[in-house]
Amino acid sequence: MLSIKENLQETMKKDGHPDRFVNQWEFVNCLFPASYYMGDYPLRPGNEGYDQYGVFWAFPNGQMGAYPVHDDAHRLVKDITRWREVVKKPQIPEDPGYWGMLNGMAAATDRTQQYVCALHPQGVFERLHNLMGMEDAMAAFYEEPEEVNALIDFIVDVELEFAKVMIERVGIDAVLHHDDWGSLKTTFLSPAMFEEFIVPAYRKIYGYYKEHGVLIIHHNDAYSASLVPAMIEMGVDIWQGPTPTNNLPDLIDKYGGQITFMGEIETKLLDLPDWTQEQVAQEVERACTKCGIHSFIPCLTAGTPLTAFPGVGQAVSAEIDRMSKKMF
Repeated sequence: MLSIKENLQETMKKDGHPDRFVNQWEFVNCLFPASYYMGDYPLRPGNEGYDQYGVFWAFPNGQMGAYPVHDDAHRLVKDITRWREVVKKPQIPEDPGYWGMLNGMAAATDRTQQYVCALHPQGVFERLHNLMGMEDAMAAFYEEPEEVNALIDFIVDVELEFAKVMIERVGIDAVLHHDDWGSLKTTFLSPAMFEEFIVPAYRKIYGYYKEHGVLIIHHNDAYSASLVPAMIEMGVDIWQGPTPTNNLPDLIDKYGGQITFMGEIETKLLDLPDWTQEQVAQEVERACTKCGIHSFIPCLTAGTPLTAFPGVGQAVSAEIDRMSKKMF
């Protein structure tokens, strides 16, 4: 029987020989506190506050997560040409306890089975619209492209600092990096505009990680089939979060071996208060039989191993194990 990491490596090959499905997130020990470095947003319901860039976030009670507030009173960047006056640079935490916690989590990881993985939410594109709101951000690509590129360069520098510190202080060998690039139906940017603005940024960020042997897991739970060539160019090893709207069998046929697809099991259909094992079984079987055993990892499309409602993730994993026995 292959180890977890060996099975992943065989799955990622176009004609590899895995002996079972990679079961969701089993191959990473995700260091969730790594994201605190970036001060992204208050994590508890009922909280509100500012992240390290200066963006105001709210997490209302009864909601699934936090979001940046973009009314006139709270939107940080109101004029893209004056972003330098208001956007702050996140600072490296000085608390020894923070680094001790991360190093302890890394040391406790069996690296023969799992990658030590840093969580980096809010990638380049998301950071842009967090700072100024989606409408203003999209308009800025057309109206002030030079300023957008300057702001992207600023964000890239922060991300490279994060990468350097996590590699040197913690010894990570994987990163789970979030950046949503579309809706369920289409991408936010055309492939040409994406290539012009976003790809160069990620060539730098992911290029640095790759130079240091870090596995790149990019979360993007959206339609982005037209961006897969760009993802490969950037250095993405695993695209986590692809939804059924992407036609994964076609993408696997075209790009298998160059990139691995981790998703297809639609979170919004299962992570519900009234979920049932029967629903989970049907969705998992559909995903596994549709996508096959190469360059595919069956997984909920959400961007972390956590689920909103108890038992959903475990139920999905149990059904994936069932499908491994059926298909291998």
